[in-house]
Amino acid sequence: MTEIELPEIIQLEDHLINQIAAGEVIERPAAVLKELLENSIDAQATRIQVHVDRGGIKRIAVDDNGIGIPGEQLKMALRRHATSKLKIPEDLFSVTTMGFRGEALPSIAAVARISVRSRVANQSTGFEIGVQGGAVSRDLVPVAREMGTRVEVEDLFFNTPARRKFLRAEQTEFNHCDAVVRKIALGHPAVAIELHRDGRPVIQVPVADGTPEMIRRLAKICGQPFSEQSIHVEANRGGISLAGWMGRPTFSRSQRDLQYWFVNSRPITDHLITHAVRRAYRDVLYQGRHPAFVLYLQVNPELVDVNVHPAKSEVRFREGRSIHDFIFRTLHGAIAELSPEQGEVALPLAGVPSPGYPSGRGGTPVQQNINWLIREQADGYSDPAVPVMGMQEAAGVDPGGSVQDIPPLGFALAQLKGVYILAENAQGLIVVDMHAAHERITYESLKSQFESSRIAVQPLLVPVSLNLSAAEVRCAEEHLSQLALTGMEIEIFGPEQIIVRSVPELLSGADIEKLVRDLVSDLMQHGESDRVQEEINAILSSIACHGSVRANRKLEREEMNALLRQIEIVERSGQCNHGRPTWMSVSLSEMDKWFMRGR
Repeated sequence: MTEIELPEIIQLEDHLINQIAAGEVIERPAAVLKELLENSIDAQATRIQVHVDRGGIKRIAVDDNGIGIPGEQLKMALRRHATSKLKIPEDLFSVTTMGFRGEALPSIAAVARISVRSRVANQSTGFEIGVQGGAVSRDLVPVAREMGTRVEVEDLFFNTPARRKFLRAEQTEFNHCDAVVRKIALGHPAVAIELHRDGRPVIQVPVADGTPEMIRRLAKICGQPFSEQSIHVEANRGGISLAGWMGRPTFSRSQRDLQYWFVNSRPITDHLITHAVRRAYRDVLYQGRHPAFVLYLQVNPELVDVNVHPAKSEVRFREGRSIHDFIFRTLHGAIAELSPEQGEVALPLAGVPSPGYPSGRGGTPVQQNINWLIREQADGYSDPAVPVMGMQEAAGVDPGGSVQDIPPLGFALAQLKGVYILAENAQGLIVVDMHAAHERITYESLKSQFESSRIAVQPLLVPVSLNLSAAEVRCAEEHLSQLALTGMEIEIFGPEQIIVRSVPELLSGADIEKLVRDLVSDLMQHGESDRVQEEINAILSSIACHGSVRANRKLEREEMNALLRQIEIVERSGQCNHGRPTWMSVSLSEMDKWFMRGR
């Protein structure tokens, strides 16, 4: 029998320990930059300059005007488990800083050449120290500098070639660095930030100490279209506050590249928050599209754990269900209250198919026949007096009124190609997709009728039996009463089996097994599920589409005006059930530019 050689247990050297620690948080230049920027924020800096050379692989320099580090403590700042941010164990459960100052520096120094130069207010000179591969390469020396700290990191992973070869192209690495700076700039509007790439300025944002300045900051970081096509939200409940900007549903994205969440100014990703946002935008986004937002959540630090991820990019809430509900209701309500009075709706994005038209070609729009007539909804309607030339004649009204009497969507002028309604308001021209608009109106009406009446339940002729895991069955059992409110009658038949005996009448033809499995999966992950409501809404949406005014239908002016008035009062009227815009506006000044008037 061959003797087995037992491996010896040894104490690792500090250098190797530092490299292992570096591997947990320092995976690329952007991770280095994130740690340094967070240290500057915690040092109360109001101005930060960042220099990135060759994607950060060659050099990253962060210079701030913070409180600095005393010369006698610079060596300590480069030691492992040294920090000025924690004193007692209880501090771990109420973290108010971005990180633990000093903890990242030794990890970075273990895999790069680093120099730290700093000065505090009560010292006449600054001090500098250099470290290479975890060992001091340049002892503490006095230097001239203003108050604050400058950290330079050079030749990242010079001593760990195996890790260095996994870095991407310089452009890719710089893109990650750029994203980090943008997040910090959004999360801390009281800090002026500059980013330079290979000596050239890329981002320069001054301090934003008010809403107008913050909107300009948003335009620089997220783009002018986002700042123009987003709405401000603000809400407070029970010590929790939510504020920020959320993009209009018509300003959707093909990727999640414009989604920024900040919890106590810390950029984070969280499945609970993501689920709340997705629910809020339900019914108003085209399939496969994603909302854009910059939102800030403030909670008691004792109610959020920021130490669940080495890079602190994830958090765990002590009262997650309450926070999820608060976020959903705030955003959902803001979307529901959007109306034409709040501004223009963005043009449809290129590449988003339009359900009413054959893909890739023109021709006659394909629409369904209808049974409901708008004419019935126009009964009792009369145009108020308006003063705008052209609208008076079109609407047949007395010109003695005022501008305040003009509705947001104005009055109908004509129909175009049997598809669009052209209307004139105080600012200019309104173009309405009459099918999309009426589809939203009909859909909201159907939802309201369905929600206000008792859900009709359809007993299944043959009950559906499902085998689930024991944990899933226990979860379903905990939510039986909640499921019953949606019309789902479920019976626990064993430790790993359930039986579905009835479903909402509208879902009698649905794939019950798939629906229930998805529903239980949601309950396991989020504590609640909208699967049943989503299935019902999909059917109501289909009914609304079939029951809306079709293309090439000739509408009288009274009918068109009635439709415009309904759009102004119905929730989520800016987009149809498929996420397409229902209307857009063009101001008179914009049309003047087309014809170069006034030049």
